[in-house]
Amino acid sequence: MDTEKRQQINKVAFVSLFCLTALPLLSSPVALVAGFSFSFIFGNPLPELTSRYSKSLLKLSVVGLGFGVNFVEVIEVGKNSIVLTLVSISATIGLGLLLGRALRLPKNTVTLLSFGTAICGGSAIAAMAPVIRADDDEIAVSLATVFALNAVALVIFPPLGTLFQLDQHQFGLWAALAIHDTSSVVGASAAFGALALSIGTTAKLTRALWIAPFALVAGLLCKSKERTGIPLFILGFIATAFINSWLPSLQPLWDVLYAISKQALVMTLFLIGAGLTRQVLRQVGVKPLLLGVVLWAIVSVATLSLIVGGYVS
Repeated sequence: MDTEKRQQINKVAFVSLFCLTALPLLSSPVALVAGFSFSFIFGNPLPELTSRYSKSLLKLSVVGLGFGVNFVEVIEVGKNSIVLTLVSISATIGLGLLLGRALRLPKNTVTLLSFGTAICGGSAIAAMAPVIRADDDEIAVSLATVFALNAVALVIFPPLGTLFQLDQHQFGLWAALAIHDTSSVVGASAAFGALALSIGTTAKLTRALWIAPFALVAGLLCKSKERTGIPLFILGFIATAFINSWLPSLQPLWDVLYAISKQALVMTLFLIGAGLTRQVLRQVGVKPLLLGVVLWAIVSVATLSLIVGGYVS
């Protein structure tokens, strides 16, 4: 088979896989791994288009995710813990930046991992990435690290909650504070109990509200040759969250738009995974994973200690 024909076959296969990620049966980790695996084995046949459309689709996905955030319910639950939430997020990001500097990791990778650990994993990384102008490989490495830790959390958190004799309220809160992605919080909390699921989901959405202000601050502080303004997609995220909250009569529509946006994020992750090449992996090494594990372990132990000690409830 000649080279030109092989390239055409690779393009058709690549586009076909991308279209498959639009199916709701496929999750974010699967899409990321699929994109990476294809690129690792066959190479990315459309590198320029992949890079261009992944950034645009990423921003649109973040805007749509706002339809899944209910300001009224979340603010009601979190109004008494604003200071604690702000301090814990800031402390996690600050610690992550210090550890990243000690490991001599690229600044953008450190920022994405720290932000994802502090707030809500993949969604936070997706929101922050365009603000700091992160490259596809930096996004892919950060997401891969977060998804790997999410998978571990789903398995070990429920038995750990039993081991430390946490009640359902305590476990739901711990899951929300220590597990990266909302989907993984839901999975782990549901395995522990119905009340844990309710507490964990609501507490996690409370933290998700901080994506917007922290991303806005990062956008203003990000040093670049280009002028940095307020990212429109962040304002879009806030707008869709308000629309969802103040027009509950249209909730079926908002649910559909949120589901579409979540799946669009899955499709984006396939494109981002395809940008993670062998050359990038050689350049990255194991340091990002080490940073993610150490930061996650510190956050998990610290939050568990505060909850068991009665300092957080």
